[in-house]
Amino acid sequence: MTRIELLDHVETAFDGGPASRDALLAAAVESNARPDVIALLHRLPDRDFRQLRDLWKEMADVPIDA
Repeated sequence: MTRIELLDHVETAFDGGPASRDALLAAAVESNARPDVIALLHRLPDRDFRQLRDLWKEMADVPIDA
């Protein structure tokens, strides 16, 4: 999994501003994300992420692309 793949599944969660972990999960499920993506999102702390950059800080171990 890569950050680019993750972005493809969660970017809509930020359309209205900050996104919670639950909003990110909902966006990923709605976009038919792979189980690995869903599992990764479940590991996030239960808080709001103001922008994607905040999300990347929590996922430093996830490569940007393949």
